[in-house]
Amino acid sequence: MQSFKEIIAYFDKRLSEIQYPEKPELLYEPIRYILSAGGKRIRPSLTLMACNMYSQNIERALPIALAIETFHNFTLLHDDIMDHANMRRGRKTVHVKWNENVAILSGDAMSIIAYKYLEQLDNEILKPVLHIFNRTAVEICEGQQYDMDYENMDNVSVEQYLKMIELKTAVIIGASLQTGAIAGKAHEKDSALLYEFGRNIGIAFQLQDDFLDVYGDPKIFGKNIGGDILSNKKTFLLITALNNAGGGLKQKLDFALQNNYTDSQKKIQEVTAIYNKLGIPEASEKLISEYFTKAFDFISQTNVYPEKTKELLSFTKSLRERSH
Repeated sequence: MQSFKEIIAYFDKRLSEIQYPEKPELLYEPIRYILSAGGKRIRPSLTLMACNMYSQNIERALPIALAIETFHNFTLLHDDIMDHANMRRGRKTVHVKWNENVAILSGDAMSIIAYKYLEQLDNEILKPVLHIFNRTAVEICEGQQYDMDYENMDNVSVEQYLKMIELKTAVIIGASLQTGAIAGKAHEKDSALLYEFGRNIGIAFQLQDDFLDVYGDPKIFGKNIGGDILSNKKTFLLITALNNAGGGLKQKLDFALQNNYTDSQKKIQEVTAIYNKLGIPEASEKLISEYFTKAFDFISQTNVYPEKTKELLSFTKSLRERSH
């Protein structure tokens, strides 16, 4: 088994070797730009790692890993336009560096390029991989639509929010593992279990992001905390607070959400104080732990030697303990 660091290094090398056409420049240069911006490479690395659990030949899963990373970055181009985001991974977003039309068209090209990678797969695995890839692509779009819908809704339930992050964030992590296992010729039951493992990890990962946005150390987190509070983003923390607050706390929370603060830090401090009084951080950490526990239960059911899952479990535990 290769280590996670070795797999990431292998994937980065193979990704850097890809040559895109020089012309038209405004179509391909943004693709080179966003793919060279780094990122954690979690999804393609999980694909290769899942393959490696069942096969020494991770090259079999490389087309899937490239397709997943390319498709994921395509969604970021379009998401950044919809979210009016100016920065991504410490660099200007594509629509800011060029313009929205360039970002839309380059993103469209990336989605097609992702499918071209899948053409390289052996016929025996092409159909099941393509089925999972197509299902996941549609689900990500559904998740993004729900995310936009919820921005204009006064009442969003915890169940609705969890379903949204499952679609927008978690399903691609599940698909990364499932398709990698298929490439490694895993049994169908094992590949399905790895999907559920990844789906639960993905939900936990997003819930953790919500938590760290409020309670993370900005020096470690890599960005200022409280951004979700300032934008009134309907995260698990805010939704739970709205459901649980009563009396004076409910009035304070409503005031904080409706008021335009000249001092942004004051709003962050006041909303965080309400969260603390309502036990929101404890509720959040409990739910995160529940999803990680579910994930570990699924992987324990796979028919593979424990030694083969060691690297994947180690990586997952590092996600659980992360502070950024």
